[in-house]
Amino acid sequence: MNVLFLLGSLRDGSTNRSLAEAAAAHLPEGTTATWFNRGADLPHYSEDLDIEGSVPQVATELREAVEAADALVVVTPEYNGTLSSVVKNTIDWASRPREAASIHGTRAIVLAASGAPYGAEWARKDAVRSLQIAGADVVEETFGVGSSFEAFADGRLVDSDADAALQALIARLGAPVAA
Repeated sequence: MNVLFLLGSLRDGSTNRSLAEAAAAHLPEGTTATWFNRGADLPHYSEDLDIEGSVPQVATELREAVEAADALVVVTPEYNGTLSSVVKNTIDWASRPREAASIHGTRAIVLAASGAPYGAEWARKDAVRSLQIAGADVVEETFGVGSSFEAFADGRLVDSDADAALQALIARLGAPVAA
C-alpha cells in the first residue's frame, strides 16, 4: 500500500509535520509512505490552465502522486478558523479535471495539530468537506491534537491514549468507509 501525505504547513518546526511523522510511524509494515512537499510551489488553481493545456509541472506531479496513492493522509493547521490555503489549493488541483480527477475514490483521512486546545476542529471539518466534494473516499472521523507545542517527544505523541487513537485511525486507511 502506498500512502501519500499532504502537509498543509510550510513551517520547518511545525507541529503538523510532527503529527504527520507520528502518523507515518503507525503505518503497517510493508506500507510505503510518500510525501508531497511542494504545496507552496503550486500556483492558485485556475481552470483556464486545464482548458489551455498549461498545467504546471508541479500540478502534474501532484496529480500523478495522488493517482499512484492507495490512500491520503491530509494534515492541516488551522488558520483563521479553517484549513490552510496550501491544503485547499492542493485538493483543488487534485480534484481536476472533474471527470478524470486523480483524487476520485482515493481513501483519505484528516489530521490536524494546533497550539489552541481544540485541535484545529474547524480546519478538520472543512478539510473533510472539501475532500468529500472533490470525490475522495473520506473517513469522517478525524484526529486533532490541541496544545500541540507540548504534545510530541521523540517523534511520538506524549499522551499514550492519543497515540493509540491516532494508530487506530491510521489502521482505517485500509478499510472501506461505512455508508
